[in-house]
Amino acid sequence: MIKENKKIVNIIHNNNPRSKETSIILEKTLNQYGYIVSDEFDNNAILNICIGGDGAFLRAVHKYGFPYIPFIGVNTGHLGFFHEITPERIHNFVECFSKGKYKLEDIYLAEAIVCTRTSCIELVGVNEIVIKGIDSKVIHLDVSIEDDLLERFSGDGLIVSTPSGSTAYNLSAGGSIVYPSLKTLQLTPLCPINSKAYRSLLNSVIIPDGMTIRVNPEYRDENTVLIIVDGNQINCDNVVEISFKLSDMTLRRLTLDSQSFWAKVKDRFI
Repeated sequence: MIKENKKIVNIIHNNNPRSKETSIILEKTLNQYGYIVSDEFDNNAILNICIGGDGAFLRAVHKYGFPYIPFIGVNTGHLGFFHEITPERIHNFVECFSKGKYKLEDIYLAEAIVCTRTSCIELVGVNEIVIKGIDSKVIHLDVSIEDDLLERFSGDGLIVSTPSGSTAYNLSAGGSIVYPSLKTLQLTPLCPINSKAYRSLLNSVIIPDGMTIRVNPEYRDENTVLIIVDGNQINCDNVVEISFKLSDMTLRRLTLDSQSFWAKVKDRFI
């Protein structure tokens, strides 16, 4: 249970009219239960409430630097896989939260170290980190798990997804759904090509925690690498290696446990 020595709550919303209206109702309800809604993001808050869809959630997480303050979402978007509260259930949510009737779950994150010929940068993704060729060019990559060469990949690119991200871009690309409590990464090919020179896996691969995925672009592709982190594009020149692993950081998600994961999958996708 969260210690409520300071009853400060952050409300984060996108700018569509329904989200703004929902934010006003939510703030009034929180005030009725003795909570203070901060005018700006407060690092001492006990809860982040994100209003919008999954895109709003991802933008908030990146904008505020992957805070350890728990998140919960109010869905005013379309899919809302990270969001379990509807605007109509705000009062019920605040009441349950004030009584400690909730659970905290970890959201595992993907970490990539991108090394060029001159420096390295670190990237963190909630759903996925994608490697593609610039301008939709075919890209050629040597892919290793630990020190073992797995494949000489040729195709549109690769998705490295977290369990949470397994139901996002990864699923659309034919990857598997992974239960969110499993500490794994998933490597999923995008339009793989098989030829005499390149032997690409046609299906996704599940990699357990503690193992590193290493991707080395061919020399001719060093300047055609596009990296996409949760939908945000990053151009890098002279890329020689990208290594992936599960991050040591996690996000915390607050849930009322009102719907099981598999019920949510069925509700959203079937």
